[in-house]
Amino acid sequence: MNEDLKNLDRPRAGEPPTAAVPTSQNVGGDRPKQKKRDKRDVHGWVILDKPVGMTSTHAVSVVKRQFNAKRAGHAGTLDPLASGALPIALGEATKTVPFVMDGRKLYRFTVRWGEERDTDDAEGRVTTGSDQRPSADAILALLPSFTGTIRQVPPRYSAIKIEGERAYDLARDGEDVELTARPVEIGRLELVGVPDPDHAVLEAECGKGTYVRSLARDLGRALGCFGHVSALRRAAVGPFDEETMILLEQLEALCHRAASGEASLADALMPIETALDDIPALAVSGADAARLQRGQAVLLRGRDAPNFRGTVYVTVSGQLLALAELDRGEIVPKRVFNLAGLMGRAARKKG
Repeated sequence: MNEDLKNLDRPRAGEPPTAAVPTSQNVGGDRPKQKKRDKRDVHGWVILDKPVGMTSTHAVSVVKRQFNAKRAGHAGTLDPLASGALPIALGEATKTVPFVMDGRKLYRFTVRWGEERDTDDAEGRVTTGSDQRPSADAILALLPSFTGTIRQVPPRYSAIKIEGERAYDLARDGEDVELTARPVEIGRLELVGVPDPDHAVLEAECGKGTYVRSLARDLGRALGCFGHVSALRRAAVGPFDEETMILLEQLEALCHRAASGEASLADALMPIETALDDIPALAVSGADAARLQRGQAVLLRGRDAPNFRGTVYVTVSGQLLALAELDRGEIVPKRVFNLAGLMGRAARKKG
């Protein structure tokens, strides 16, 4: 289900709007305006351990407000039903979002057998049922056929566009939503446990575009008992995992301590380059850095010049400078970073 499915509070039908009560402060003039805090430059990643019930959009707005940051975005929506890793990019880190979104994801999820629902999760309406329940052996025997490159039909309630309209909007309006199957990659699919006949807990490592809700639905159909996701947790996204996550309560507590000078917000931010773990780093001189900063290409010569081609992230004096394409010694900048302001410095937890 998508975050847009949540309704806003609105006045009851037939109620008149509440009239403003005049006071000595606003009679004959405007009310004094509350001074807004100036937004600031903040650069880095917050890996929020998103709680169940919160939309991804709301989570981003909360984190952005805590840091009073100018820019923020997330790398991959988590449904309100789901918990776990929601990577939130602040400032210049937003330029590295595609690298995280293209990374592998690790999900742990519970399938409830016996019911298929229109949303493929617990929030939807039951559409098909069965009294059959699969054995652990039957589930294990099926998993290899759902591993590797498979074709998957996304849920009707998804953000995929059909002729310019979101599929979940069409489904909500009662229209027939027909989505075509597309290839997705599931690198690993394991049965973690069977707590009771109605439920099975599984773990999936998958690539971009995979829907766990569709996976649960298709497993239920193949087993002849139907099923839907009743619980879902994302344990990792790209380079970010359980060790990098921070709970919302922990983040808020840190922000309060930082406001009183007892801590630094930088301790909650992962550096931008953490998102670029799978990309080679290339150090350049100050003179070459100045050219790249202006958007100009640089040609490295000599026997120490790199002779491979592909995407690199460029550093100068240990600081991130740009994302660039390298081809036989020529560096062509694609995204240049402007890193004035608060920078992330949090490290991965050990042990």
